[in-house]
Amino acid sequence: MDAVETWTGRTATALQAALRMTNEQFAAHLDVSVRTIAGWHAEPGIVPRNDTQQLLDTAYERASASVLRRFATLTRPAPRAVEAQALRVAIAIVTKDDDVLLVCRRGSDSLSWQFPAGVVKPGASPAVVAVEETHAETGIRCTVREQLGSRIHPVTGVVAEYLSCEYLMGEAANRDPIENAEVAWVPRKQLTRFIPEQSIYPPVLEVLA
Repeated sequence: MDAVETWTGRTATALQAALRMTNEQFAAHLDVSVRTIAGWHAEPGIVPRNDTQQLLDTAYERASASVLRRFATLTRPAPRAVEAQALRVAIAIVTKDDDVLLVCRRGSDSLSWQFPAGVVKPGASPAVVAVEETHAETGIRCTVREQLGSRIHPVTGVVAEYLSCEYLMGEAANRDPIENAEVAWVPRKQLTRFIPEQSIYPPVLEVLA
Protein backbone atom coordinates (compact mmCIF):
# COMPACT_ATOMS: atom_id res chain seq x y z
CA MET A 1 0.00 0.00 0.00
CA ASP A 2 1.57 3.25 -1.17
CA ALA A 3 1.28 6.17 1.24
CA VAL A 4 -0.35 9.43 0.16
CA GLU A 5 2.32 12.09 0.62
CA THR A 6 -0.10 15.05 0.78
CA TRP A 7 -3.88 14.87 0.71
CA THR A 8 -5.75 17.36 -1.45
CA GLY A 9 -9.45 17.93 -2.07
CA ARG A 10 -9.11 15.74 -5.16
CA THR A 11 -7.51 12.73 -3.43
CA ALA A 12 -9.77 13.07 -0.37
CA THR A 13 -12.90 12.89 -2.53
CA ALA A 14 -11.36 9.97 -4.43
CA LEU A 15 -11.07 8.12 -1.11
CA GLN A 16 -14.70 9.00 -0.41
CA ALA A 17 -15.74 7.57 -3.79
CA ALA A 18 -13.64 4.43 -3.20
CA LEU A 19 -15.42 3.94 0.13
CA ARG A 20 -18.77 4.52 -1.65
CA MET A 21 -19.84 7.03 1.00
CA THR A 22 -22.09 10.06 0.81
CA ASN A 23 -20.82 13.44 2.04
CA GLU A 24 -22.61 12.89 5.34
CA GLN A 25 -21.21 9.37 5.78
CA PHE A 26 -17.67 10.42 4.89
CA ALA A 27 -17.85 13.40 7.27
CA ALA A 28 -18.91 11.09 10.10
CA HIS A 29 -16.22 8.56 9.12
CA LEU A 30 -13.50 11.21 9.42
CA ASP A 31 -15.14 13.20 12.25
CA VAL A 32 -15.20 16.45 10.24
CA SER A 33 -18.06 18.70 9.10
CA VAL A 34 -20.14 18.04 5.98
CA ARG A 35 -19.13 21.55 4.87
CA THR A 36 -15.49 20.41 4.88
CA ILE A 37 -16.33 17.54 2.51
CA ALA A 38 -18.32 19.88 0.24
CA GLY A 39 -15.34 22.26 0.23
CA TRP A 40 -13.09 19.49 -1.08
CA HIS A 41 -15.51 18.87 -3.93
CA ALA A 42 -15.64 22.60 -4.68
CA GLU A 43 -11.87 23.11 -4.53
CA PRO A 44 -10.04 19.94 -5.61
CA GLY A 45 -6.67 21.67 -5.30
CA ILE A 46 -7.11 22.66 -1.66
CA VAL A 47 -4.70 21.10 0.86
CA PRO A 48 -6.41 20.20 4.17
CA ARG A 49 -4.83 21.15 7.48
CA ASN A 50 -2.31 18.83 9.14
CA ASP A 51 -4.81 17.42 11.65
CA THR A 52 -7.19 16.58 8.81
CA GLN A 53 -4.30 15.04 6.86
CA GLN A 54 -3.83 12.66 9.80
CA LEU A 55 -7.53 11.75 9.80
CA LEU A 56 -7.34 10.95 6.09
CA ASP A 57 -4.16 8.89 6.66
CA THR A 58 -5.96 6.82 9.28
CA ALA A 59 -9.01 6.25 7.06
CA TYR A 60 -6.74 5.21 4.18
CA GLU A 61 -4.66 2.84 6.30
CA ARG A 62 -7.79 1.13 7.65
CA ALA A 63 -9.40 0.71 4.22
CA SER A 64 -9.91 -2.75 2.74
CA ALA A 65 -7.94 -4.04 -0.24
CA SER A 66 -10.91 -3.52 -2.58
CA VAL A 67 -11.25 0.10 -1.46
CA LEU A 68 -7.53 0.67 -2.05
CA ARG A 69 -7.81 -0.78 -5.56
CA ARG A 70 -10.71 1.56 -6.36
CA PHE A 71 -8.76 4.49 -4.90
CA ALA A 72 -5.74 3.67 -7.05
CA THR A 73 -7.95 3.59 -10.15
CA LEU A 74 -9.65 6.87 -9.27
CA THR A 75 -6.36 8.69 -8.67
CA ARG A 76 -4.64 7.67 -11.88
CA PRO A 77 -3.62 10.73 -13.94
CA ALA A 78 -6.45 11.71 -16.29
CA PRO A 79 -5.97 12.97 -19.84
CA ARG A 80 -5.43 16.72 -19.97
CA ALA A 81 -8.59 17.16 -22.01
CA VAL A 82 -10.76 16.08 -19.08
CA GLU A 83 -10.28 19.01 -16.74
CA ALA A 84 -13.53 20.97 -16.61
CA GLN A 85 -15.99 19.53 -14.09
CA ALA A 86 -19.76 19.63 -14.03
CA LEU A 87 -19.58 20.85 -10.43
CA ARG A 88 -20.93 24.40 -10.07
CA VAL A 89 -20.15 26.92 -7.36
CA ALA A 90 -22.10 30.10 -6.60
CA ILE A 91 -19.85 33.01 -5.61
CA ALA A 92 -21.41 35.95 -3.77
CA ILE A 93 -20.00 39.45 -4.30
CA VAL A 94 -21.64 41.16 -1.31
CA THR A 95 -21.30 44.94 -1.01
CA LYS A 96 -22.20 47.39 1.74
CA ASP A 97 -21.55 51.05 0.92
CA ASP A 98 -17.87 51.11 -0.14
CA ASP A 99 -16.98 47.69 1.28
CA VAL A 100 -17.04 44.14 -0.05
CA LEU A 101 -17.37 40.99 2.06
CA LEU A 102 -14.48 38.47 2.10
CA VAL A 103 -13.66 35.24 3.92
CA CYS A 104 -10.15 33.99 4.65
CA ARG A 105 -9.92 30.25 3.85
CA ARG A 106 -7.60 27.96 5.78
CA GLY A 107 -5.04 25.80 3.99
CA SER A 108 -2.47 23.44 5.47
CA ASP A 109 0.26 26.06 5.51
CA SER A 110 -1.37 29.18 4.13
CA LEU A 111 -4.43 31.39 4.14
CA SER A 112 -6.24 32.85 1.15
CA TRP A 113 -8.90 35.53 0.90
CA GLN A 114 -11.97 34.76 -1.23
CA PHE A 115 -15.58 35.78 -1.73
CA PRO A 116 -18.21 33.69 0.09
CA ALA A 117 -19.17 30.67 -2.04
CA GLY A 118 -21.12 27.43 -1.99
CA VAL A 119 -21.62 24.31 -4.10
CA VAL A 120 -24.71 24.37 -6.35
CA LYS A 121 -26.30 20.91 -6.21
CA PRO A 122 -28.27 19.62 -9.23
CA GLY A 123 -31.61 21.41 -9.45
CA ALA A 124 -30.60 24.16 -7.01
CA SER A 125 -30.53 27.87 -7.81
CA PRO A 126 -27.13 29.63 -7.74
CA ALA A 127 -28.86 32.74 -6.37
CA VAL A 128 -30.34 30.82 -3.45
CA VAL A 129 -27.02 29.08 -2.74
CA ALA A 130 -25.15 32.40 -2.79
CA VAL A 131 -27.52 33.93 -0.23
CA GLU A 132 -27.69 30.85 2.03
CA GLU A 133 -23.94 30.15 2.02
CA THR A 134 -23.11 33.79 2.73
CA HIS A 135 -25.32 33.69 5.81
CA ALA A 136 -24.00 30.27 6.89
CA GLU A 137 -20.36 31.38 6.62
CA THR A 138 -20.54 34.99 7.75
CA GLY A 139 -23.88 35.71 9.45
CA ILE A 140 -24.64 38.35 6.81
CA ARG A 141 -28.06 38.49 5.16
CA CYS A 142 -27.99 39.65 1.55
CA THR A 143 -30.08 39.68 -1.62
CA VAL A 144 -28.97 39.02 -5.21
CA ARG A 145 -29.06 42.06 -7.48
CA GLU A 146 -27.75 40.55 -10.71
CA GLN A 147 -25.81 37.65 -12.18
CA LEU A 148 -22.39 38.81 -13.36
CA GLY A 149 -21.64 35.75 -15.50
CA SER A 150 -19.84 32.43 -15.20
CA ARG A 151 -16.53 30.83 -16.17
CA ILE A 152 -14.48 27.70 -15.72
CA HIS A 153 -12.41 28.65 -12.69
CA PRO A 154 -8.73 28.84 -13.74
CA VAL A 155 -7.50 27.11 -10.55
CA THR A 156 -10.20 24.60 -9.54
CA GLY A 157 -11.76 23.81 -12.94
CA VAL A 158 -15.31 24.08 -11.55
CA VAL A 159 -18.04 26.17 -13.16
CA ALA A 160 -18.08 29.39 -11.13
CA GLU A 161 -21.27 31.48 -11.13
CA TYR A 162 -20.75 35.07 -9.93
CA LEU A 163 -23.62 37.01 -8.36
CA SER A 164 -23.67 40.63 -7.27
CA CYS A 165 -25.39 40.84 -3.88
CA GLU A 166 -26.56 43.71 -1.67
CA TYR A 167 -26.17 43.71 2.11
CA LEU A 168 -29.43 43.59 4.08
CA MET A 169 -28.55 43.03 7.74
CA GLY A 170 -26.27 41.28 10.21
CA GLU A 171 -22.83 41.58 11.77
CA ALA A 172 -19.93 39.91 9.97
CA ALA A 173 -18.65 36.93 11.99
CA ASN A 174 -16.73 33.75 11.28
CA ARG A 175 -19.40 31.06 11.57
CA ASP A 176 -17.29 28.31 10.01
CA PRO A 177 -13.99 28.39 11.96
CA ILE A 178 -12.91 24.98 10.64
CA GLU A 179 -12.69 26.19 7.04
CA ASN A 180 -12.27 29.94 7.58
CA ALA A 181 -9.78 31.89 9.65
CA GLU A 182 -11.50 35.27 9.38
CA VAL A 183 -14.40 37.21 7.87
CA ALA A 184 -14.07 40.90 7.04
CA TRP A 185 -15.53 43.87 5.21
CA VAL A 186 -12.79 45.20 2.94
CA PRO A 187 -12.79 48.59 1.17
CA ARG A 188 -13.43 48.00 -2.52
CA LYS A 189 -10.39 50.07 -3.46
CA GLN A 190 -8.18 47.74 -1.39
CA LEU A 191 -9.58 44.48 -2.77
CA THR A 192 -6.48 43.65 -4.82
CA ARG A 193 -4.39 43.76 -1.64
CA PHE A 194 -6.30 40.65 -0.56
CA ILE A 195 -6.97 38.89 -3.89
CA PRO A 196 -4.55 39.25 -6.84
CA GLU A 197 -6.18 41.30 -9.58
CA GLN A 198 -5.31 38.77 -12.31
CA SER A 199 -7.29 36.05 -10.53
CA ILE A 200 -10.48 38.12 -10.14
CA TYR A 201 -13.23 37.63 -12.76
CA PRO A 202 -13.20 40.87 -14.83
CA PRO A 203 -16.97 41.58 -14.45
CA VAL A 204 -16.45 41.47 -10.68
CA LEU A 205 -13.80 44.17 -10.93
CA GLU A 206 -16.15 46.22 -13.06
CA VAL A 207 -19.08 46.04 -10.66
CA LEU A 208 -16.81 46.95 -7.73
CA ALA A 209 -15.15 49.86 -9.53
